Amino acid sequence: MRLSRGVPFVAATLLAGALSWPTPVAAKGVGEHHCTHQERVRVPGAAFQQSACLPDLTTDGLAGTPYTDMADQAGLTARGTRTPTGAPGIQIDGHFPDSSRFNATHGWRHDAQFVIRLPDRWNGGLVVTGAPGTRRQYATDTAISDQVLALGYAYAATDKGNSGADFYRDGKRAGDAVAEWNARTTELTRAARKAVAQRYGHAPRRTYMTGISNGGYLTRWQLENHPDLYDGGVDWEGALWTPDGPNLLTSLPTAVARVLGGARDEDLYAAGFARGSEFLWPYHEQAYWGVTQKIYRAEFDPAYDPDCPGPSAGSTPERILAPCVSDAAYDYASRPASVRRAVARVALTGHIGRPLITLHGDLDALLPKAADSDVYARMVDASGRGPLHRYFTIAGGTHVDGLYDTYPDRLRPILPCYRSAFDTLVSWVERGTRPPADRTVGRPANGDVLNSCALSTPVAPTAG
Repeated sequence: MRLSRGVPFVAATLLAGALSWPTPVAAKGVGEHHCTHQERVRVPGAAFQQSACLPDLTTDGLAGTPYTDMADQAGLTARGTRTPTGAPGIQIDGHFPDSSRFNATHGWRHDAQFVIRLPDRWNGGLVVTGAPGTRRQYATDTAISDQVLALGYAYAATDKGNSGADFYRDGKRAGDAVAEWNARTTELTRAARKAVAQRYGHAPRRTYMTGISNGGYLTRWQLENHPDLYDGGVDWEGALWTPDGPNLLTSLPTAVARVLGGARDEDLYAAGFARGSEFLWPYHEQAYWGVTQKIYRAEFDPAYDPDCPGPSAGSTPERILAPCVSDAAYDYASRPASVRRAVARVALTGHIGRPLITLHGDLDALLPKAADSDVYARMVDASGRGPLHRYFTIAGGTHVDGLYDTYPDRLRPILPCYRSAFDTLVSWVERGTRPPADRTVGRPANGDVLNSCALSTPVAPTAG
């Protein structure tokens, strides 16, 4: 870890390989001003960058090329979701100076990698995000980049400075790796704003921060700590870190204990897991709970069972995903004060300085909303910043939209609601149109949960 001055939670992405970089090819027939001034755009502070002039910066045009990584997106979106296409422009890939080497994308084996996309048809704005889980910089291309590029925004994403299930090995002090996530996001935002100015002749008129899961956490943290850099944000089920709890280390040990036969369903309900989400628990037992608990515990509390996960979370998907037996008895409240100090370094306060919209599914079985966004909404209110916040619970939503493909009769994707939330944020910031009040969002009247969501749609009453 050196700054220059979820775990890919789906097994398919845990061991994703490196990508090679081809010779950039200039696009033809996409407009007179395509890739104008490409050679002038330099990302301030970058140790290395490489740009390409592309006919389409969306996933439709990039799939199968080294300009995106479909494996790292696995599970985040539902099949059948319509995504925009046809956004020609410049893509810049590179990395900032860093001493860690978790990210092997492009064969660079270098962390602090980023992607910046500069569309030919620019609307004057910039959208910044950080990778969810411990994925890398292309993880949200389908979920976020495609939509904002189609709207005309420039786009920038970071790998957060470390990635993969061994991210906790980065840094010297407990909490260093997660602290770097915040610093890298700030670093990229500042650099991307200057790169945008080089490309278009002036800085972005609006800059929005957004993200999924850990990217949602980054959104909250940036709006609390650097509101001067942003005009607003959309937080899609961001992780909550507070020094005294709740946080991941107060809810997940109960889930791990259930995996190992030491906890009952009632214990999970008491920890915040929703009644009605039980059908999702077997999948989370195998793919989420064990690995998430052990690697974040290793990040913030390395003295607790240093042999598990040890110097690596594992060399195979099975070993990576397996829980540590000791985590079934982990009690965050009884751990030394040093653990709470480590969490305090990256903790949230609720003291946001710009408009923020939070979305959270009521069936989230990794970050249960009762122990996460419900709490964060109260923190925002307690800080006196409630007028800057809107909170929408998505009925039938869970942590990753890909599970909709397995349970289409029980779940709904959150992505359509995210798109509505982004449009709502822009109207709020740029036109003063106040969003609907906090509510639980029901299914769309047209029944198309894959591609439509109105935040004003109430939950239909149940027959009684």
